[in-house]
Amino acid sequence: MAKQLEVTLVKSMIGRPEAHRKVLYGMGLRKRGKTVTLQDTPAIRGMIAKVSHLVEAKEKI
Repeated sequence: MAKQLEVTLVKSMIGRPEAHRKVLYGMGLRKRGKTVTLQDTPAIRGMIAKVSHLVEAKEKI
């Protein structure tokens, strides 16, 4: 089974650059407090790194 990540939006995207908003929408995060489960791929890791100050990520067991 492929590894998965649980990503939670912990800070609001109000006042953030459009590029950050697009990354968050691409991951399926629309509201603060929302948690999504994503596949652990290099692309997703890169998206998390770009908005790491807004999200919290952990490996799903």
